[in-house]
Amino acid sequence: MANEEKKDFNAMLHDSKDMPKLQIITDKKSIEKYGGDRMYFAPPIAYDKVMKLIPEGKVITVGEIRRFFAEQNDADFTEPITAGIFVSIAAWASYQREEDETPYWRTLKAKGELNAKYPGGVEAQKKKLEAEGHVIVQRGRTNIRYYVKDFEKVLFEIS
Repeated sequence: MANEEKKDFNAMLHDSKDMPKLQIITDKKSIEKYGGDRMYFAPPIAYDKVMKLIPEGKVITVGEIRRFFAEQNDADFTEPITAGIFVSIAAWASYQREEDETPYWRTLKAKGELNAKYPGGVEAQKKKLEAEGHVIVQRGRTNIRYYVKDFEKVLFEIS
């Protein structure tokens, strides 16, 4: 995303468009990749609600949230592109609000990776996670990325 300071992310958060919805896909490569043809689309506010459940000291991945939505809605998978966008919208909406904070920094990308698209980038997320007791490790030499060490041990189990 660009020009985040000029956007009203709380309006985006509450704009559900035509979601939630379940769509049957026919693309064979996608069916093979995701393990089925029933694709679920969750609205942005649904991501925000799940992200608010994550307590201090715990983390969750976008993939775990997607898995939860698929299970709850009799789908094979939750659409991955909108998931990433909607998690970012929830983060920026929280950042723009005076109250009712969503602890977005506890929601990680795959394999425990920090999200550069959150407010303040990985440095701000790193600082918030370290303040909650997590150890952040750096990987890569040219394409440097940051991860929560042993994130699997502190994954929040959503049900």
